[in-house]
Amino acid sequence: MSRLPIVVLISGGGTNLQAILDAAKADLPVEIRAVISNQPNAYGLQRAQQAGVATAVLDHREFDSREQFDQALADLIDQYQPGLVLLAGFMRILTPEFVRHYRGRMLNIHPSLLPKFQGLHTHQRALEASEKEHGASIHFVTEELDGGPLILQARVPVLPGDSAEELAARVLEKEHQIYPLAVRWFAEGRLALNDAGQVVLDGKPLSAPMDLAQVDS
Repeated sequence: MSRLPIVVLISGGGTNLQAILDAAKADLPVEIRAVISNQPNAYGLQRAQQAGVATAVLDHREFDSREQFDQALADLIDQYQPGLVLLAGFMRILTPEFVRHYRGRMLNIHPSLLPKFQGLHTHQRALEASEKEHGASIHFVTEELDGGPLILQARVPVLPGDSAEELAARVLEKEHQIYPLAVRWFAEGRLALNDAGQVVLDGKPLSAPMDLAQVDS
């Protein structure tokens, strides 16, 4: 099988990037052409370099506007001609023009069971809301922040006495499972976003996101 070219965008430590790197080294049919960060000191850049993947830094502080940064970012991404763009802890709100440019070929991972807890501090907010379960979601990126069509989710129980850090650690383990899986579906041609904005898996529109506990492969 030919490998799908991808570009990964990060802002921090890059543990989800590492999960993708590890899966690509095993049997995930992708070619990671570049890892791009808006933060020059992001540790994820070192992860990519250690794996022999090209890296680039585009510091948003060097641009006068969000629009100028996003245009420069799109120009940089497109140099690598990716079939898929992955947001992996990329802490930027993207402009509508940027999002539309990559419609149907940009995924994001979010540490909550969307549509619950869009935005930041999801684990603390889940605890404050006395949630019984929490988790992570993969979705196609649209103009709505953390609001794109849902593909795949994984759940963890919220345990008595949990701290936000403890809950985050359990969710992160699930993140590392679901992101490579969703990328695999896309790379194998099983996953798409149709013209109506619906997630299609194996030729059938999803009425609800897939759940990792119910997925065989």
